[in-house]
Amino acid sequence: MTAMAPDLSGANAYERDALAPEAARSLASDAWQRIVHSKLSMLCLIIVVIYFLVGLASLLPVFGRKINEPLNDGAPYQEPRLFEQRADGSKHLLSPAHWLGTEFQGRSVFWRVLYGSRIALLITVCASAMSLGIGTVLGVISGYFGGWVDDLITWLYSTISSVPWLLLVIAMAYAIQGRTTAGEGHPWLRLLGGTFTVILSLGLTDWVSLCRLMRGEVLKLRDRDFVSAARAMGLGHWRILFRHILPNTTHLIIITFSLGAVSYVQVEVVLAFLGLGITDKPSWGKMIDDAKLELLRGVWWQVTAATVAIFVLCLALNILGDALRDALDPKLRGVD
Repeated sequence: MTAMAPDLSGANAYERDALAPEAARSLASDAWQRIVHSKLSMLCLIIVVIYFLVGLASLLPVFGRKINEPLNDGAPYQEPRLFEQRADGSKHLLSPAHWLGTEFQGRSVFWRVLYGSRIALLITVCASAMSLGIGTVLGVISGYFGGWVDDLITWLYSTISSVPWLLLVIAMAYAIQGRTTAGEGHPWLRLLGGTFTVILSLGLTDWVSLCRLMRGEVLKLRDRDFVSAARAMGLGHWRILFRHILPNTTHLIIITFSLGAVSYVQVEVVLAFLGLGITDKPSWGKMIDDAKLELLRGVWWQVTAATVAIFVLCLALNILGDALRDALDPKLRGVD
């Protein structure tokens, strides 16, 4: 016996919207609606977008001039100031370059903090692209084909995961930077310098967790009815992978990227502190490394500015990553 549809002819517009069946929404659309209706998630998204836009704006030539431009004849360690008192006793607002003070060469900390977002953006995007690409390809191949291919890839990521990730990153950065310092290797290794060292060290070591997740998800998907139907229709392995299996694992890639970006920003600070990261450009890690001895002199503003910039970005990415995981992960959404 079929169910009768409700009669909406005499209902007003509000009642028709309430009684009408809800239109089916895609996973991405449903996730976006969840984030939009969460004020905290939207605030974090806005913060991440601002950092992204500042990182893009730092590619302009004006940033290259501002980070090396001394203030007040290069007088070192000027405290942060918003206003300056004139001879007549009135106050006027200073330019943003003075708001966060100056470092030991009299250069503006404000512009150097903004330039640091460029380094963070470059490292996060490039290292994520490398690690996500490796983890996705190996995980999908391992889970779908199985057999000796699965055994080989499982042995590979099990071996790499047996070494603490931070120690592995430091060891690889030391090996790469040692070759570039000695003048060995390909010329573009020396051209990109510390930035490439950090990207390569992170990208080649952080694919293990995604590979394991993708393998487990593909093992579950390859036995589903829609994959069996695709095989019965005569579709090849690679078409099944790219059209039927890979699209159903997109949520894992997005979640891994949002959560992994935090660790990339933090590890860059550690590498710079150890002298293995970016040493020729004002990154947040380099600023914290330069401030080691400044704290003994009571100069707190450079390390504070860099730390606050890292804290706000990492906090926003963590909250946004958790929101994306809740919205995209089928298990957390009650979908099998």
